[in-house]
Amino acid sequence: MRKTIVLLILFVPFIAGSHPRRIVITVDICVYGGTSAGVIAAYTARQLHKRVLLVEPGYRLGGLSSGGLGFTDIGNKYVVSGLARNFYRRVGSYYGRFEQWIFEPKVAESIFQDYIKRSGCQVIYGNRLKKLQHKGAAISSIELENSTGSAGSVIVVAKQYIDCSYEGDLMAAAGVSYTTGREPNTQYNETVNGVQLKDKHQFPDGVDPYKEPGRPESGLLWGIDNGRLAEIGSGDKKIQAYNFRICLSNDPANRLPITRPVGYDSTRYELLLRYLAVQPAKDLGGILKMDLMPNHKTDINNNGPFSTDMIGMNYDYADGDYTTRARIIKQHEVYTKGLLYFIGHDMRMPEQLRKQMLQWGYPKDEYKNTGHWTPQLYIREARRMLGAYIMTQANCQAREVVDDGIGMAAYTMDSHNCQRLVVNGMVKNEGDVQQRDVQPYPVSYRSITPRASECTNLLVPVCLSASHMAYGSIRMEPVFMVLAQSAAVASCMAVDHKTSVQKVDVKTLQTTLKNNPLADNSTPEVLVDNDDPQTVVTGEWKKEATGGYGPSLLINTSKGAAVVRFTPVITKAGKYNVYFYCPKRRDASTVMQVHLFDGNKSIHKRINKNDLEVKGQTSGEWVLLGTTELPVGNNAYVEVSNEDADGAVVADAVLFVP
Repeated sequence: MRKTIVLLILFVPFIAGSHPRRIVITVDICVYGGTSAGVIAAYTARQLHKRVLLVEPGYRLGGLSSGGLGFTDIGNKYVVSGLARNFYRRVGSYYGRFEQWIFEPKVAESIFQDYIKRSGCQVIYGNRLKKLQHKGAAISSIELENSTGSAGSVIVVAKQYIDCSYEGDLMAAAGVSYTTGREPNTQYNETVNGVQLKDKHQFPDGVDPYKEPGRPESGLLWGIDNGRLAEIGSGDKKIQAYNFRICLSNDPANRLPITRPVGYDSTRYELLLRYLAVQPAKDLGGILKMDLMPNHKTDINNNGPFSTDMIGMNYDYADGDYTTRARIIKQHEVYTKGLLYFIGHDMRMPEQLRKQMLQWGYPKDEYKNTGHWTPQLYIREARRMLGAYIMTQANCQAREVVDDGIGMAAYTMDSHNCQRLVVNGMVKNEGDVQQRDVQPYPVSYRSITPRASECTNLLVPVCLSASHMAYGSIRMEPVFMVLAQSAAVASCMAVDHKTSVQKVDVKTLQTTLKNNPLADNSTPEVLVDNDDPQTVVTGEWKKEATGGYGPSLLINTSKGAAVVRFTPVITKAGKYNVYFYCPKRRDASTVMQVHLFDGNKSIHKRINKNDLEVKGQTSGEWVLLGTTELPVGNNAYVEVSNEDADGAVVADAVLFVP
């Protein structure tokens, strides 16, 4: 902290004499929240030569991306663009791959720190929002206080503000309209919003909810609400469950034992025993989603009816004060650590689960400043802005397509459970939705923009305007980074033109994002998709909508000759790495024949199905065809054919990387 204060003072324009501990900082753009989105927004604005301040209430950059969520929720890699894609490329470089979507928390944190270091962006840690001042419909300044609540304050005067917090605190303080919870289906003509009693992550029939089985008068077990199931599709203010994404290690040299936490109460896990009595689990995967990370680590997420989600215990978080939120975070920490301890040590747990749990422990080399436990609770959803345009299920299903898209999303419309209650004498979870009919779709610039009457110099790329279910599709870390970069470019344009965020020219914004995706004026990579007009198809190919890169992919299973030619338009001559996208398919041909022609010579590549290693939530991987000099124009191409194929041949996308 002392180092942070010293650096801070070096950047301070002046110290207000009336208050010896009040520091005033004047910048072009203030980014609130050092989440993954916040880092990318701050880096982008600095790359565009603006004076930028990044405010992080905690002491760690990257939010959830460096806080345990190493098994990236993607949906379709096609939507991950610009600096978000650069982040996953840099992760890949660390692990010796082109790009990678699974990673250790410390690796992600180091990359986020490097973005800030390379940009020279000013960062204040350990300070949170206290007050906000208006001048008309614009924010004139914000006042920060120490996150510990101790004395001292910082005044930030900026031309533009970007709220990248998971909670939307700056947005709310600015008086921008927002909502929480779930809308009724009728509000936006949706089908999966509101109360939903479905079968995923659900208790099987026969799990008794009462302290004394069969006796309602004995009271409910911990974690069960005494309310009644409301009408399906009706709205309420309940919020989908939070949890921690847990990094553990099974490396004995890097493993600390999972000990009994202070505040441990074994009765909180009685429902787990009841569930396992009805539906036994053969291994930990039956109750914990244990995705393996590099170097013998995990990203553990909720799985099943009773797991790491602390259902119904977060309703007061979104609008809660700092004390309330701290209490809720601590309750989640005790619950989660207690669950891990219970699984490994309570003799009522099945022996095989106890033995498996004891193979895992807290990693010595992660979260060294917070007792080897992540400081970032998974705030899946808090406030959602009611801005200039509200994204809904219609957008996710392409029944409504916006023309002011400044990023794309593609994930399942996803909600975790919101409550646990008694239905027909049995315990049931309510609120889990996994609507999978989602293809890549654009996210509106207006959805990150407040109404002009409420605030003219604020953009909100995280707590953006969306219904509960549309937000469930958009709320992925890569998408937050994409939208944050877009917000930063828009804020810079507003500064340059001395205008409001509502009057930013969206067409110019879209062009800038396309032509300068890394915000450093480097030559953009060239993607040629099977849906692009310059892709030529001969022979018999079937189009499929899922499992590939982008909106569709082409599949050939016939014997007749079939070829797909991908032709890029090269605007800058130079050396390029050329990649071919290979989805992982069981029915794929053992070998695929791919030819790269650079305008002078050909490179032949045989892609062996067994050599394809796909890691994480992705349909496939980029395979390097070769490195070659490409001239300006459209003389080069890549062809894939069904020559000598003994299974399905895929033609999906080709990437030319300078």
